[in-house]
Amino acid sequence: MMGREIMVEAYGCNAERLTNIVHLQRLFATIVQELSLHPVGEAQWHQFPHPGGITGMCMLAESHLTVHTFPEHGSVCVNLFCCTPRADWPWASKLEQLLGASHVTVRATSRPYAQPGPAVDNEPYDAIAIASAFNAPLHKS
Repeated sequence: MMGREIMVEAYGCNAERLTNIVHLQRLFATIVQELSLHPVGEAQWHQFPHPGGITGMCMLAESHLTVHTFPEHGSVCVNLFCCTPRADWPWASKLEQLLGASHVTVRATSRPYAQPGPAVDNEPYDAIAIASAFNAPLHKS
């Protein structure tokens, strides 16, 4: 079993919408409804002093949904972690519609729950072995 984490950066957003909690609540409600997610409570919001943005978090039965807005840059970062599979979602068109985004980047990664192979004396994971175990490309710096 693996979870899936989706990291979204959107640029060219409407700065006014990025400082308005109502717009972000609408974004969360749309994501929750259309991906059949299950909040375990009310989302929490923190609005920074002007001209700052907003940080929001919704705990989900599936894990979490977060947003961080940067109105001074016209950008927003969204993170969705689900422990159960979900359908793809049209992030670009939805963020354009709801926040006025003109450019959206979506990255997704699988999050394995079990350690691949036996652990030895709590030594650090071998990145090459892990990448091989999951048939994932390894990018060396």
